Amino acid sequence: MSAEELEKYETEQELTLYREYRDVVKIFKYVVETDRRFYLCNSVDVKARTEAGEVFFEVTISDAWVWDMYRPARFAKNVKVLTFKDVNVEELATSDIDPPKG
Repeated sequence: MSAEELEKYETEQELTLYREYRDVVKIFKYVVETDRRFYLCNSVDVKARTEAGEVFFEVTISDAWVWDMYRPARFAKNVKVLTFKDVNVEELATSDIDPPKG
């Protein structure tokens, strides 16, 4: 596969992922962003933990959709993330859910 073919394939995958996101965002309440993934979900719990003097976050997510074009199935019933990096959780407002048309 040439570099051009690979780039075209990845562009098509990203467009497919965006279309899927646009279709499913309306059924979720929260956006969760970690250093490695972006999730849509209906339930999220973030706890700061300390072990051996290090602080990390334990993120428990239920009823989730994962933004990852390489996953064969993007829906997950339960997800647990442990991270030393920032975690961003936002509650979606109705106006946030309506992506631009086009």
